[in-house]
Amino acid sequence: MSTARTAEPAGAGAWGARETAVRLMRAATRSGAHLVSEAAALIEGWAVLADPIAGAVYATPASAAAAGIRAVAHPQEHPACQLHPAAGAVLALTPGPAVAADRTGLVAQVTVALLEVRAQRAAELRAEQLRLHSTLIRLLLDGHTASITATVGGDQHGLTHATVYRVTGPDIPTAHQVLWRAVSPSLAPGRSVYVLLGQLEGELVVVELHSGTPDDGRLLRLVSRVTERHGLLAGLAGPLPLDEVGAAYADAAVARHSASPARRIVPATAVGASGLAQLLPADPYTSWAATVLKPLTPDHRHLLTVWLRTGSIPCTAAALGLSPGTVRTRLREAGRLLRTDLADAGVRAHLLLALRAPAPGADAPVRAGRVSLRVLPYGILDTQAARTWAAGLLDGLDAHLRIALACWLRHHAKTAPAANELHVHRTTLTLWLAQAAEQLGGLHLSDATTRAELHLALEATAPDGGDDPARLPRRGGRTYRQP
Repeated sequence: MSTARTAEPAGAGAWGARETAVRLMRAATRSGAHLVSEAAALIEGWAVLADPIAGAVYATPASAAAAGIRAVAHPQEHPACQLHPAAGAVLALTPGPAVAADRTGLVAQVTVALLEVRAQRAAELRAEQLRLHSTLIRLLLDGHTASITATVGGDQHGLTHATVYRVTGPDIPTAHQVLWRAVSPSLAPGRSVYVLLGQLEGELVVVELHSGTPDDGRLLRLVSRVTERHGLLAGLAGPLPLDEVGAAYADAAVARHSASPARRIVPATAVGASGLAQLLPADPYTSWAATVLKPLTPDHRHLLTVWLRTGSIPCTAAALGLSPGTVRTRLREAGRLLRTDLADAGVRAHLLLALRAPAPGADAPVRAGRVSLRVLPYGILDTQAARTWAAGLLDGLDAHLRIALACWLRHHAKTAPAANELHVHRTTLTLWLAQAAEQLGGLHLSDATTRAELHLALEATAPDGGDDPARLPRRGGRTYRQP
């Protein structure tokens, strides 16, 4: 990669060095795109400013963007292309065959200098812009949606929905700066999509405002590249109506708890989403769920949804911005209203199923009397569709692994008490669980909703007598694997 900056050549006057510099400076006062375009015109070839995260920032002509990115990635394969570091990116220039080398050198030198000046000026203004974006995000989360849409001109362009990303990791400030430069967010009126970037409570929050359909995936790709490059984890929720941006914010945090180095961005819709709720009959499923959840307030339902998704009180507290003590108190209140023990694994699985149920129709029958969460009524999980779903989810699972998995789930994913009931060593049970996850197609058993759905699948396909640990195959007092 060429990094040397050439001095003004002695023969520069033959082609107007002063005029070249003036043209470039005039273009720089307009925009970075005009500056790169002017550089391409002066060298009678093409010019691309490539960012390692955003890809081609500016390219003239536009068709040269891919060639510029390839030249930056593999400079040895493009000897005719000159590469110059510029403002955290790389300026790639390929002059025309009739252009002298000294002219190309001067154009590159002046263009790089002007890009650095523009970047410095942008950095000076960025601190105020970052604070503004963080303030707008806080206002949006506090419910001031009308003020936000008016600020960014949304009344004229129909901004009705939001998509929310929540990103955490070791170096959020650096990732924030990199993503800001790659996205180049603007609040100028006349846009159909606006992006807000801010830091809240030590995490990076990205909110995309749009009319119901996000952009072509560019923002998702940029966030994905930043998380991969800086070792971050992210949750994604939406699109949701602006009035529900608070729920999207909480759901994004819930989804982030399921992220891992192997899968750095997790959409909220992918957290334990198996589609079981869509397979169940409207009656009695929806009427049962409505009856079960009737004593709960909307706040209780949202709290329970987040708690069942995260699987822990600390994670729920972090997702909802509450203290762990407050979450425990509200869970006790919900348990009293539901007249059930929320510590029971079966109750949790059934409650998750109830919370996912669609709203019943106006003519749906209302169940009389008390409805229990401990046992599902006939016609919900014992249908052919539910059994087919469960059999597909558990397909190929060995008998001894099924019994071990069912026992482990009943003990809320705690290895020690499950191993004690199974009369095996904890190391053995840990090995079996890893084998079960592999046989289940790589399911993440660390995800709370995945565990709940496995509990439902085991319940739907339970043999006579259930998955009793006493039925675990043994020989000579030691557990062995079935052929």
